Amino acid sequence: MPERRTDRDPHDDLVDHLVRSTPLNRGEASRVIMDVLAYFDETTDEYVRRRHRELQAKGHTNPEIFERIADELPRRAVAPQHLSLRQLRRVVYG
Repeated sequence: MPERRTDRDPHDDLVDHLVRSTPLNRGEASRVIMDVLAYFDETTDEYVRRRHRELQAKGHTNPEIFERIADELPRRAVAPQHLSLRQLRRVVYG
């Protein structure tokens, strides 16, 4: 049975792959992986609030924002349950 190493980061294999297949160095590859994991760790509520802030900062109106978020949600990596426009507003405003 092969020896199991516990001193390695659980993402070392992926870091190794990125270093081999891209111009990234180990530190850059590790940061990219952590950013991607954080992105996919975002809850539906966090995503809705973040997108609302981003779109509002670009000058979009709430009706435009909530329609757009409703269109984006099903395309998330792990699609959340369907949320009505009213439910989206409640996520942002409580």
